[in-house]
Amino acid sequence: MSRAPRLHPDGKTRCPWPGEDPLYVAYHDIEWGVPEYDDRALYEKLILDGFQAGLSWITILRKRDNFRKAFDDFKPEKIARYNDKKVHALMNDVGIVRNRAKIDGAILSAKSYLDIMEKGPGFSKLLWDFMDGRPKVNNFKTTASVPASTPLSVQVSKELSSRGFKFVGPTIVYAFMEATGMVNDHLVDCHCHATCSKMQRKPRLKAK
Repeated sequence: MSRAPRLHPDGKTRCPWPGEDPLYVAYHDIEWGVPEYDDRALYEKLILDGFQAGLSWITILRKRDNFRKAFDDFKPEKIARYNDKKVHALMNDVGIVRNRAKIDGAILSAKSYLDIMEKGPGFSKLLWDFMDGRPKVNNFKTTASVPASTPLSVQVSKELSSRGFKFVGPTIVYAFMEATGMVNDHLVDCHCHATCSKMQRKPRLKAK
């Protein structure tokens, strides 16, 4: 279904997907599409996008604080050491999405993350090198034009999978790329499109 930007009561035109939900609108305005370069923050967002599979993002967003408490603020060095007792506790935590495969996937992904951080090139650099260090700005007019995945998200998906990450299919990865500002998919008439576009010229990430 083709959905165009909508004008909100505050006079701002936004992408249609957050609707009028205050939490969703705030996420749309402040986080979504803003370039993220922090290693741990990128890991958190990737794991949450994995938990979203088969669900709506607002479901995950409403549970995000619970997820952060349950998963030790998404510190990979802690998650990588989770044992059966911890997994059992997570499976009984009503505040999160209780899916054993996704919980196990978060643990395996934490181990892969640590490997990349210890042996190189670093998680943020690995991802942003696919973008040559800067976001891709799209100019879509309706949501019907926005792809579910792209050849680039397929490449990133294959790279992450080869390194042991779980729940990183091309569609999940593209949603992750949108959320973390690797691509600017705010509709061109959305007030955030121009704001995020101004953030695109970041210095090239240097190898450590």
